[in-house]
Amino acid sequence: MADVQPLRALRYDLRAVGSLEAVVAPPYDVIDEAMRAELVAKSPLNVVEVDLPRADDGDPYLHAQTTLEAWSQQGVVVRDREPAIWAMTQQYSVPGTGERRMRSGYFCRVRVEDYGPGRIRPHERTHPEPLEDRLRLQRATRANLSPIFSLYPDPDGAVWGALEPATNADPDAEVTDFDGTANRLWRVGDEKVVAAVTDAMRDRELLIADGHHRYETARAYADEVGGEGEHSYVMMFLCSLSDPGLSVLPTHRLVSGLDEQKGVAIAQAIRASFEYEQVEVSALAPEPGPGVVLGYMDSFHRTPYRLTLTDTEAADRAMPDKPEPYRALDTAVLESMILRDALGMSADDVSHQRGLAYSKDARDAVEALEAGDADAAFLVAPTPVERVRQVAEAGEPMPPKSTFFYPKVPTGLLFNPLE
Repeated sequence: MADVQPLRALRYDLRAVGSLEAVVAPPYDVIDEAMRAELVAKSPLNVVEVDLPRADDGDPYLHAQTTLEAWSQQGVVVRDREPAIWAMTQQYSVPGTGERRMRSGYFCRVRVEDYGPGRIRPHERTHPEPLEDRLRLQRATRANLSPIFSLYPDPDGAVWGALEPATNADPDAEVTDFDGTANRLWRVGDEKVVAAVTDAMRDRELLIADGHHRYETARAYADEVGGEGEHSYVMMFLCSLSDPGLSVLPTHRLVSGLDEQKGVAIAQAIRASFEYEQVEVSALAPEPGPGVVLGYMDSFHRTPYRLTLTDTEAADRAMPDKPEPYRALDTAVLESMILRDALGMSADDVSHQRGLAYSKDARDAVEALEAGDADAAFLVAPTPVERVRQVAEAGEPMPPKSTFFYPKVPTGLLFNPLE
């Protein structure tokens, strides 16, 4: 069972930094160089200096280490004397619809364990390069700088019900982040409330929603250090699977390097197993629903199509060793029947994004085609949270970038020292 505990957080002192808006950042893996420069321009104390370090002609990991140490010595960051759970609400607008929602959850530390039923499950495959990067950073800083976002079953709302009364008070910290999400945090140190939460979580299984690389880094680091200690835990932000504010957005696929032969192979694969109809560009991105439905457009004809899988047996044959919930995923069908079988991409090609890129926005995907930055775009529907859970319970990680949980949890709200 998941071992959830309060944490003695390390956090920015507002008297030193002025405002959280100046120092928080998105998770490292969505920050490009232009955004990083913009964040550092806000404040030289921005968290990217340690979470996404740069060092001209030097060691970026050493830079992160010495910077965090200096911040601690100068009082830029301070550590709580006592452990606590941190409740947080996030009010945001759903991209594409403008619908206002509020997601609730809490920060804590969780014992690092191997993946398995009843404990912690992944839901996506990982890439090798970020694992090495995050491990080197954790060795240098000896801290969790960015939380892992995980989900847990709580249909009756018992866990958040124990924390919610604390949110009636003024928040201990608040920040409107890069996406316009209003994040409000409350420090919950009451021992009875903390005990109620940790007791309720003992029979819950955790499903990693965002931060697989960081969790696998935590496992590797705990094994390296060995024994018991702060390093045996990792910082997480936990949210109920039943939370009404939970949103999952799609991540579309962009394919490049196509020639005439590969274009023919895609067309043959579509005709063999899909029903296809021309649609307006505005309807290219499919909505969630039964069956596997994809949007397709290439840079040669620029005609948008909706593809509906009709030959489910072909999908079963393409993934004979995969469980049924996995074979019903649009991203899995796309990866196996189009990227692998039609285009000849290997798992290594997908892992290293050779000839493959991703887009969070349907308009950006179409613009990439029009600009010649991609040869074909496959648009997917958001994966329902229930389907994510089913695939995880079947023990099969989903293809990379099968989900995009929104909003992101900002980096820089809290840190978790590992010594």
